[in-house]
Formats: sequence, structure tokens, C-alpha cells
Amino acid sequence: MKHPFHLKAVWNGGRNSEGKIDAGGLKTVISIPQEMGGPGTGTNPDEMLLGAAATCYLITLAAMLERSEITPMSLTLESEATVDVTNNVFTYERITHKPRIVLRADTTDAELMKAERLAHKAEESCMISRAVAGNVAIETMPTIVTTEFDAV
Repeated sequence: MKHPFHLKAVWNGGRNSEGKIDAGGLKTVISIPQEMGGPGTGTNPDEMLLGAAATCYLITLAAMLERSEITPMSLTLESEATVDVTNNVFTYERITHKPRIVLRADTTDAELMKAERLAHKAEESCMISRAVAGNVAIETMPTIVTTEFDAV
């Protein structure tokens, strides 16, 4: 089964102008980021690729944990992208995901190890990670902790 996704875009002007995109649930202004000499309004392709990779990873990890009957008390993610600019050539080099999985105090060592394995496996299973494989290095640095008490 194939699932089509659609995006409509409008760009007004030259390099340092801005545009708009509409992709269903994503409607936003776009421009070149300030760090790259643009106006920095709205979002940009660099943030959107990071957002796609991070959300895909997080949703994949949540599903894998659920299938393994591991219920985190908290599941958060910080992701960072590195873009290199050398001789006016822009290269999206690396994405680093830093998930933090907080499990119950009575979590077994086996469950802790499984949660860590799944944190790494989720990156390999995410379709966005697979789409950029060979072009962008993706690293996962999970933190798995238990809590002394259960959150209400």
C-alpha cells in the first residue's frame, strides 16, 4: 500500500525572500536561516529535515517500546544537526539523537538493556533515517534511567 503526501509551496522574490508551505498539518513560513545569510523567518529546510528525522525516530522508538511492553514514565528527545559550509557548498553532515527514557524504579536489568537496544534499533528502523542513509551520519546517544518513585 502506498501513502502519498503532498506539499504546496509559494516563494516570493529572490534568495533572501520568504515563502510559505502547506503540507496538511504543516503550514509555515520558510526562508534561509540567519546563520546562512538569510532573513531567518519561519523555518527552513535544515530544521525541517531535523524535525522529520527526530519525530520519525521518536515515534518509532515509542512504538518499539510499546511492542516490547516497556512503558516509559517519560520519553523525551533532544536532536541536533550539523551542516557544513565549505567553499559555498552546503552539506548536511550529521544528526545526533539524544533520547531520555525514564522507567519505573522496579524495572529489571534485562528491561533496561532492552530499552537501550531499542533506542539504537529505532534509528535504524525509522524511514527518514533509512531515506538519508549514506548521505547523513546519524548517531544515537540514549540515556536510560529509573526513578525512585512513580509519577502521578
